[in-house]
Amino acid sequence: MEKKRDGRLLSLDTLRGFDMLFIMGFAPLVIALNECFPTAVGDVVAGHMSHVEWNGFTQHDMIFPLFLFIAGVSFPFSLAKQRIKGATNRGIAFRIFRRAIVLVVLGMVYNGFFELDFSEMRVASVLGRIGVAWMLGAFIYMYLKKSVQYGLIAIILIGYWLLLAFVPAPDAAGASSLSLEGNLVGYVDRHLLPGKLAYGNFDPEGLLSTLPAVVTALLGIYAGEIVRSEQIGDGVRKSLLLVGIGAALIVVGLMWNKVFPINKMLWSSSFTCFVGGLSYVLFALFYYVVDVKGCSSWTLFFRVIGLNSITIYLAQQILGFSHMNRFLFGGLCEWVGRCVSASAGEVVLRIGYVACCWFFLYFLYRKRIFLKV
Repeated sequence: MEKKRDGRLLSLDTLRGFDMLFIMGFAPLVIALNECFPTAVGDVVAGHMSHVEWNGFTQHDMIFPLFLFIAGVSFPFSLAKQRIKGATNRGIAFRIFRRAIVLVVLGMVYNGFFELDFSEMRVASVLGRIGVAWMLGAFIYMYLKKSVQYGLIAIILIGYWLLLAFVPAPDAAGASSLSLEGNLVGYVDRHLLPGKLAYGNFDPEGLLSTLPAVVTALLGIYAGEIVRSEQIGDGVRKSLLLVGIGAALIVVGLMWNKVFPINKMLWSSSFTCFVGGLSYVLFALFYYVVDVKGCSSWTLFFRVIGLNSITIYLAQQILGFSHMNRFLFGGLCEWVGRCVSASAGEVVLRIGYVACCWFFLYFLYRKRIFLKV
């Protein structure tokens, strides 16, 4: 029996919170713990707490696409709810577009809009990509037949691969078309994307690489459609189907990696499939444990984060929790540093940061205050 609260999948809020935890100070905490208690396994885990420079994959590279995937999972439920209330496609489309614009604006705020130094401001952003990719994915899902949707996904992924593999940037100067210097994605952004680029001549949230990100959003939408479906069967069968699709996508991504490397910065087609597959498997696991089996008593910690994920993402940039952390835990950090070791003191400070963020969100949770975009 699937358990929901206020019509929501508990597993989805839990998975979103689990995902956001890593950029809420947990990744630096893992690194600090490994420095304090170094082990071979710890070295491997700590190595996954930061992004790869170009080709390759770490757990940290999955945080962003998993969040976009989760946004997609929510859409079939939201769409059905709006239609039950009598909303027209035009009204729904307007709300989708409005949400995308709000996310783009919030992304610019995150990047320093109120400093009013527009020549140095980065227009592209994580929130902006989520808004645009989710919006396009939602429109494709709403207005195109399934066969056309699947064909479009194939065209995007294969076309993106062929374009990047065989069309180097006109200013590549001999660099590989799949390198940081020679890829077409950076060239398009240098000439069409307003504002400052994240890496000077390249932006990982730019224009052309948004196309495969739309596929990530669609993969999430299809996962949500599976869970919503009454024709597939019970939660166990749905979980197995999700795992099966995930496994297939992982295999496709690994095979494609041989000719089009897994690369988050380019959001390569192999990356889209590989991370999409991992997202399916993770969602299946959380869905089965939390909603199908009803084991939800442990989820509060993560749901507190997941229900206000955009809030904590913005709050860390706008409000900052470092001062609060130093005020509350700075003395304990120094005492542990003197009595035990400097690395142990750093662990205390990292734990303090996560605690400050979480209790801030828990206060909002208890007051039923949620930022909805």
